[in-house]
Amino acid sequence: MSAIAPEAVQPVGLSRAERTANLLGVAVPIVAFVAAIVLLWDEWVGPAELIMLFVGYVITGIGITVGFHRMLTHRAFQTSKPVEYVFAVLGSMAMEGPLDHWVADHRKHHAHTDQEGDPHSPHVGHDGGVKGALQGLLHAHMGWLVTESGSNERALYARDLMDDKGMRLISKNFHLLVTISLAIPFGLGYLIGGDLKSALMGLLWGGLVRIFLLQHLTFSINSICHFFGRRRFATEDRSTNVVWLALPTFGEAWHHNHHAFPRSATHGLRRWELAMDPGAWVIKVMEKLGLVWNVVRISPERQAERTAA
Repeated sequence: MSAIAPEAVQPVGLSRAERTANLLGVAVPIVAFVAAIVLLWDEWVGPAELIMLFVGYVITGIGITVGFHRMLTHRAFQTSKPVEYVFAVLGSMAMEGPLDHWVADHRKHHAHTDQEGDPHSPHVGHDGGVKGALQGLLHAHMGWLVTESGSNERALYARDLMDDKGMRLISKNFHLLVTISLAIPFGLGYLIGGDLKSALMGLLWGGLVRIFLLQHLTFSINSICHFFGRRRFATEDRSTNVVWLALPTFGEAWHHNHHAFPRSATHGLRRWELAMDPGAWVIKVMEKLGLVWNVVRISPERQAERTAA
């Protein structure tokens, strides 16, 4: 491992430029989504745009849940470096931040879940009552991106990625990868329709609307899945499982299960939960193909040991 100066592990706050970039990264897709729904649905959206939206959502969403989360953050399975890099690139195209920031923030979340130091808990630093609850939910959903994201002590929480030249290169080129993820639907739109209007519709639906939907469903894991839902394990945090969010988040909404067993490659632990855990399906297929191995799974006996009374 390469040497890292002691000061590198100190918390580093967001600069004004970083705050602005994070704010724009969330605000622009919101504006695009509103424009798409209010102004364009009846007239300009067609099957091609919806297919680009769906395919892009699935590919980049799997990049987040299988790549950024289960593989890179928790090391729930092992695989080759080329496969790691492919998933790191796909997750970067989701526009949820450079992978080293994403991983460091999430590992910090697990180290201090729903306690002081958790970058996006809805329960820390907010007064009680309806107003405090709403403030906490807003902070956990988006507000933390302009207050906590980036002050993540990457050398402490993501040193393995900082020591990997390939991962450093992917993190460094995050903005380029996002640009490519927008250029692809723009180009496909032009190839399909043959004019600028078609290209712009591809960019809108396959790019910005896709980013909006995936961002806010991912953000919902931080907010909704620490506030509403069900619990069955004895954990010290306030994580929950939210059934209706499971499929659109590729299994991430089995969040209480995940906090009970963070290294599990499958977040759906019961059979019917696993049926709504697409991230686990992808890992299972890759395991059968020999692309991943040493997949971490939790036995029924271990689950029973942690079941809350």
